[in-house]
Amino acid sequence: MKQFDMIYQEYAKIVYGFLLHQCHQKELAEDLTQETFLIAYKKIKTYNPHVKMSTWLCGIAKKLWYKELEKRKYIIEETDIPYVDTMEWESVRILKCVHQLEEPYKEVVYLRISANLSFAQIGEIMNKNENWARVTFYRGKTKIKELIEHEDSMSRGH
Repeated sequence: MKQFDMIYQEYAKIVYGFLLHQCHQKELAEDLTQETFLIAYKKIKTYNPHVKMSTWLCGIAKKLWYKELEKRKYIIEETDIPYVDTMEWESVRILKCVHQLEEPYKEVVYLRISANLSFAQIGEIMNKNENWARVTFYRGKTKIKELIEHEDSMSRGH
């Protein structure tokens, strides 16, 4: 138990910061941080010492954040659209396109644009290298552009 307390003391701020970048809500980030460490405590025997502890913990946190998003399903109904200004609508439109991406593009793009993580950090979280994260993000961006162009051409009747 003392060893796990030391792990908590060393990594709680990192996990909290990661989650705060994801959700932008202090209370939710605190709750998810606590839940992350509860899961980590229960699964500590599955921890692979060849992986950085921060990577393992952020991986747990990331899964919890995605579960939270699934619970909430931020869906904008057609009636809400007139009340959303153009900049917000563009970001909602882009996020809807990101949501349509396949893995790993979806996860890499979310980590980059939502958490504002570096490619090195994304590579570490995904157990890949920085270059892989960079290329995957670029390909994800290309797919988003294609989705938007397709959506625009459909709305123009082409």
